[in-house]
Amino acid sequence: MADWCNKKVIGLSPMDGVTDASFRAIIDKYGSPDVLFTEFLSVEAIVNGSINALLPFVCEKSKTPTIAQVYGLDLPSYVLATLLVLELGFDGIDINMGCPAKSIAHRGAGAGLIQNPSHAKQIIKTVQTTVLDWKNGLRLKPDQLKPTKFEWIKRNRIKRSEIGNFPVSVKTRIGYDTSTIESWMSQLLECEPYAITIHGRTLKQMYKDKSDWNEIYKAVVLAKNSKTKILGNGDIKSVKEASVKIKKYELDGVLIGRASMGNPWIFKSIVPTAYMRLTVALEHARLFEKLTPSGNFQSLRKHFAWYSKGFDHAASVRDKLMHVNSYNEVKTILDPYLLLLKEE
Repeated sequence: MADWCNKKVIGLSPMDGVTDASFRAIIDKYGSPDVLFTEFLSVEAIVNGSINALLPFVCEKSKTPTIAQVYGLDLPSYVLATLLVLELGFDGIDINMGCPAKSIAHRGAGAGLIQNPSHAKQIIKTVQTTVLDWKNGLRLKPDQLKPTKFEWIKRNRIKRSEIGNFPVSVKTRIGYDTSTIESWMSQLLECEPYAITIHGRTLKQMYKDKSDWNEIYKAVVLAKNSKTKILGNGDIKSVKEASVKIKKYELDGVLIGRASMGNPWIFKSIVPTAYMRLTVALEHARLFEKLTPSGNFQSLRKHFAWYSKGFDHAASVRDKLMHVNSYNEVKTILDPYLLLLKEE
């Protein structure tokens, strides 16, 4: 299962503040994409952060390959982060070199690495070397993490029969201020990552304008004689559109991001009813409390807004859900509407 891109992939894109354990579990159950990515976790936070900093790596066991995404700058922290990901039992590790958030990119991480290809390559090589060292017996040592974090790892480990191939991949953008995809990709391809996912916008564009798939295709051309797989990302609204992009631009896959928000059925091309949306909203709340009981329930409110549409009084329901702090509160609000919608 570690070879997650051994076919034309249509998967869930990593999204900060969105693709947590409960959301991935919902997507896995109702969408069954080819691959799932976690929210990203700062490699420095693994060393210096609290236990709650590790919540992005809580994972419910599934048959779908799940890739842990990390970001940061400190090379020794990347070693520990990689060992943590291996210890937890994920199916691969993805390095974020595309986040446009000022707090991340302006200090040189995320998309900031596009302006520092030499350090970007050092990061990839550090992670690849750590994976090889793991296969030769390297493990986290008691003095490298706090005891509470070792206990957390034991509680959250996903069972995996064998490590086999452990892919190291990258997610990035076409450039910083303007597209520099050819020079940037040439640098990344020197490291031979397993896969590179490219969002078709620059950092400067953030999520404005349209994703430029012609620029993504330039990366495909550059990678043709390499073993690195190229995936595209940006503005995909359906599986049909993803399949068209894969064929037209000769990609190894496509990741769907924002279009999956409130719509886990997108990967099965199912148009949900309002009853289906609200039923899953309630299940999502229950899973959040089960999988991340120490998490901030307020982070779910945006999900409830995405689910709550397409029925009478939806605006009123959304307004009420913007104040919830528990599964029971969500249930109290949604139960009457679920009853009405089920009878329709």
